[in-house]
Amino acid sequence: MADEGHLDDLALIADAAAEAGRIALGFWKRDPQVFWKGNSPVSEADFAADDHLRRTLLAARPTYGWISEETAARPAGEGEERFFVVDPIDGTRSFLRGETTWCISVAVIACGRPVAGVIDAPALREVLTATAGGPALLGGETISVAAPDPGSPLRLSMPDGMRRRLEAEHGARIAFQPGVPSLAWRLALVASGRLDGTLIGPRANDWDIAAGDLILERAGGALARLDAGRHLYNPASERHGVLVAGGVGHLDRLLAYGAAAA
Repeated sequence: MADEGHLDDLALIADAAAEAGRIALGFWKRDPQVFWKGNSPVSEADFAADDHLRRTLLAARPTYGWISEETAARPAGEGEERFFVVDPIDGTRSFLRGETTWCISVAVIACGRPVAGVIDAPALREVLTATAGGPALLGGETISVAAPDPGSPLRLSMPDGMRRRLEAEHGARIAFQPGVPSLAWRLALVASGRLDGTLIGPRANDWDIAAGDLILERAGGALARLDAGRHLYNPASERHGVLVAGGVGHLDRLLAYGAAAA
């Protein structure tokens, strides 16, 4: 069972994410102001959701550290190892197009691994949660990854470039699914069995994957590097190489596809 601290942290981040989702919905389909970080859009909705999360979470846990896509990192207090990893709106492009597949992703990290995580998709009215040692839940119901079926193609979602590299040689063994810009939501789809797996292109950040990593693990899956190792999180958020995610029974095939698509 998850310890009381994990459950308290989950309750905190789930409530904060729900309110951040309500804030974001106030901008959704209402032509919010858009800024640019290189080639990536960020909207006033991202900043408003992030501001709420930062104020709420750090007021409740003033010694925890902070990593977010939209604001400067803050180290944990002396003697404290836990920190928040936050993406206030994962899938901003989908959000700006008025699509539903965007979400708020929040995790608490301890000893290098997520111990509480929430993915809240307010436009879909779906909330996935997990704690270390507890089940993965969707709307309060336990979820699990899809069971392996060696005779069937894998239902995979991935970036277009990776798909093109796989289609010729491996296409008959893959049931390619539509792309999903939100990486956190792709991981949620895998954890809940709606996808068999996903391939993740290089340059993903910790805030894209932290909550989904835990939820997927507790649903019977894994997020892995191409060397099959799992990621350890640290207060200096980093970008990653190619990653794969899916049920443990699918992992060998996913690693092979990930290497071929890299």
